[in-house]
Amino acid sequence: MATMAISNIQRKYGITPEIFFHKAIDNSRVVKVPDPQRKRDLMIFSGALALLLVLSLVFCVQHYRAIEYGYQNAALQEKCRKLLETRRQLQVDEARLREPWRIDDLARQMGLQPPVAGQVVNLEVPPAGVGGTVMAQVAAVSVISATQ
Repeated sequence: MATMAISNIQRKYGITPEIFFHKAIDNSRVVKVPDPQRKRDLMIFSGALALLLVLSLVFCVQHYRAIEYGYQNAALQEKCRKLLETRRQLQVDEARLREPWRIDDLARQMGLQPPVAGQVVNLEVPPAGVGGTVMAQVAAVSVISATQ
């Protein structure tokens, strides 16, 4: 069976048309001969490609881990900054709560009175007449009742 392929250019200029004949080709009996050189080249290429892929993955993992550690570092620095700010605020609050005038006002509100002479015992200085370090000492305790 013949097929005619005539283009517009061929019709316009009067060029002879080309005729193609269909021929069925049966390649079922053709056997491909293995080429050991090509197989070895493909194995070398595949190995090199696999090595490149592994190196690329190692680089990417290290790169993304470095980025992740950077984010963790920034988060920890922010947390540290917040904790330092909280610590500073707590120290200010503690100093405000330890003010002697505030403690005196709270004691007066509870009905406590200032100590009388002889009630205050300094524990850091040993009593007069004792020449050495005092480990323990029993002192007389007097009870003062508060009027309410």
